[in-house]
Amino acid sequence: MRLTRCQAALAAAITLNLLVLFYVSWLQHQPRFSPARGSRRGSASGPRVTILVREFEAFDNAVPELVDSFLQQDPAQPVVVAADTLPYPPLALPRIPSVRLALLQPALDRPAAASRPETYVATEYVALVPDGARAEAPGQLERMAEVLRAGGARLVAAPVASANPARCLALNVSLREWTARYGPAPSAPRCDALDGDVVVLLRARDLFNLSAPLARPVGTGLFLQTALRGWTVQLLDLPFARARQPPLTTAHARWKAEREGRARRAALLRALGIRLVSWEGGRLEWFGCNKETPRCFGTVVGDTPAYLYEERWTPPCCLRALRETARYVVGVLEAAGVRYWLEGGSLLGAARHGDIIPWDYDVDLGIYLEDVGNCEQLRGAEAGSVVDERGFVWEKAVEGDFFRVQYSESNHLHVDLWPFYPRNGVMTKDTWLDHRQDVEFPEHFLQPLVPLPFAGFVAQAPNNYRRFLELKFGPGVIESPEYPNPALLSLAGSS
Repeated sequence: MRLTRCQAALAAAITLNLLVLFYVSWLQHQPRFSPARGSRRGSASGPRVTILVREFEAFDNAVPELVDSFLQQDPAQPVVVAADTLPYPPLALPRIPSVRLALLQPALDRPAAASRPETYVATEYVALVPDGARAEAPGQLERMAEVLRAGGARLVAAPVASANPARCLALNVSLREWTARYGPAPSAPRCDALDGDVVVLLRARDLFNLSAPLARPVGTGLFLQTALRGWTVQLLDLPFARARQPPLTTAHARWKAEREGRARRAALLRALGIRLVSWEGGRLEWFGCNKETPRCFGTVVGDTPAYLYEERWTPPCCLRALRETARYVVGVLEAAGVRYWLEGGSLLGAARHGDIIPWDYDVDLGIYLEDVGNCEQLRGAEAGSVVDERGFVWEKAVEGDFFRVQYSESNHLHVDLWPFYPRNGVMTKDTWLDHRQDVEFPEHFLQPLVPLPFAGFVAQAPNNYRRFLELKFGPGVIESPEYPNPALLSLAGSS
């Protein structure tokens, strides 16, 4: 059958429409947030640096001015503004392809890649720019990238002219001790960390290989992670200008930002496993347990707390609570005339370095059973749990015939008091646990007791405590540290 000219034109139109519909359908099924293809280095003439704005407050910021200042220098400058959720009030950002808003909190209606910040970066370098900064001098980012390419430091930074000037710091991060120690940098402008308002530039692959690349506060999280890896940052004399209309100019806005900033910082440090921050001059910040909270670890199984499996030792907040409890209990016992002495691992810690063993989770004291009646708190504990005027809890242990003093009703860090009595010149007791050091011993080790520094005070200890410890633990125990249950986990094996 021959087609007429009209029929042929109609068939051609239908075919063309089907092809267009197929193409549109194919485009709609492509990932909207897939990472940019090709090299991160960009073209020879295109930008090599992506501006990444993360540190700002949604309720009061100068982000639009910040973005505009960089676009005035290069209209093709890639800019990513990153927020956990959609900022409110909405940010007045330019609706151009090079400026993107990245929402980092996963959502049901977005693909996984949309919540990953690296999805939005296709350049070799990233500049973390804080709110309130402004680009005025052309070529600053390029000069920073040149310094970074020259080698030496893994990050470079430039100060922002603000009320919070940049300061170079030394930073030592000890995950084993749950501690970050800040101090003056010995070789400024090369430092471990920076304090103050700065623009930080680093390679995109370095940033996104960190476990929490954009955790807030950005400076705190970034430098904790980079210092732990041994990376240094070089502070350059390439200052960025301050925003013409800076954020947080009212007292209420500053108060709100400071309050939320403190909460974010505390949450970040806890999430990264930092319980103590030490500053130059001895100032300490604690981010762990206290009398109103539970201790930092749960029930101990096999004499091996969970943190040892994580290659960490006892959190410093827990050690602080143990020291406070031990000092308090010893003071009560001495005032009541109860004879006591350091026992077990606590005596071992005192003999080694005058303190609690760094991985221990309680304190052990021996007491004379006949002296229990001298102490009001111990008499009360015979009948039930007693909370004294300082909030310490005195009770009979459920595991056997001995006493336990807990730091508080919420925090169960504790001192165990083991009642011994003499029998034919040998000290014995009624409850024995499956511990290698839990053995009888001659009473002459307690006649007399001797003072020994322990946990910041002076406690009573057996005389000839080396022989006492070797009787309980074996020869050379003072010089041979080991975890409580080496059959489960040994000190040598963990390191």
